[in-house]
Amino acid sequence: MKKRILLFLFSALVLPVAQRAHAQVVVIANPSVKAMDVSKAELRDLFSGVTSSLTGWSQVVPVLLKQGPVHDEFLTKYVGKSDTAFRMSWRSLVFSGQGVMPRSLESETAVVEFVARTPGAIGYVSKATPHEGVKILVVR
Repeated sequence: MKKRILLFLFSALVLPVAQRAHAQVVVIANPSVKAMDVSKAELRDLFSGVTSSLTGWSQVVPVLLKQGPVHDEFLTKYVGKSDTAFRMSWRSLVFSGQGVMPRSLESETAVVEFVARTPGAIGYVSKATPHEGVKILVVR
């Protein structure tokens, strides 16, 4: 009986909060990016260094947050890696001469500013962060 009560409390209180927190990252792009949406696979490939372009746009400039819950959520949800695994895979690309790590910025405000002023830039911020001057890409 106690197990059922605990399971009920967990599912009623903890899961909704975790699900809401997980849905707070938005992908932003410079208005020059012609795409209105992007697939999870395209995001993974772009931020993993597999490709440097999106469908319908020649060159894209990815930008990252250095750390934090929004960064961790983005990597988990769209890249499929932890921060440690993500950085290790980029180090391998950089040391082998096959890529250059995307720029990492300290704050979400800095990401929005960079994306707004850099043609082709794409990044991510929390839904609550003001994001004037950029467009939100729908992730499909």
